[in-house]
Parts: sequence; structure tokens; C-alpha cells
Amino acid sequence: MRVIQLSDSFSVSDQIAVEDVAKIAQAGFKVLINNRPDYEEPNQPGSDQIASAAEKAGMQYYYLPVTARNFPGLDLNLLAGLINNPEVPTLAFCRSGTRCTNLWVATHGEEQRDASVAVARQLGYDLSMALVH
Repeated sequence: MRVIQLSDSFSVSDQIAVEDVAKIAQAGFKVLINNRPDYEEPNQPGSDQIASAAEKAGMQYYYLPVTARNFPGLDLNLLAGLINNPEVPTLAFCRSGTRCTNLWVATHGEEQRDASVAVARQLGYDLSMALVH
């Protein structure tokens, strides 16, 4: 698990393991967002397993899977409210963190878009999903 901070309250990660959830909560995160569809890869932990671990750790858990084909997913407004809330430390994960970063960029309006694109590019993320939509 590699956690990358994008803003004061929002970070992204590659795929997490069930046993990582307690460490994530101990690091101060209150919300955990899974942007990865179940069964995307063999041996990937299922959303239900991570949800159970998040509940045990006292975290809010959201399963909002997104792919390149359905980007930005069904509820960008809900996602925007979660990941742009400065009061709630939030971690989103997917296979590499790229999808989550693209979603973060996509949730920003024109005023913040350039700044979020600059942060993501400085960190080396491919923003082809966010910049097309």
C-alpha cells in the first residue's frame, strides 16, 4: 500500500489489503472509498471484506467502482462531497491510485481544476480520464 496525499484531507492509494484497513484508521483516516470494481483481478480482496474491516475500525466505507468505460461513475456529486470535505480525512483506493486521482480532478470546478491538475501531474499521474470528460 502506497498512500499519496493530494490535499490536506484527501489521499489515494493503490490496492489495499484487508489487514491494511486498521492501519489506515490508525493513521487518522475517517472515510475509505473503494473505486475498484470487484473481480477486476484474481486474488483482489472483495468490497465486502474491506467493508467489514472498515466497520470494525470505525470508518465510513463507500464502494463506488469506476472503470475507464464508465468514468466518472454513477454519483460524482456524492464522491465530490466525500473527497473534497476538508473536515474529514479520506482515503480512496483503486488498482494504482490513478483512477482515484482522476476522480479527484474531475470533482473540481474550473477555479480549482488547474491547481488539481498541476498537483496530479507533479506526482506523475496520467489524467487522460479526467481531462477527456
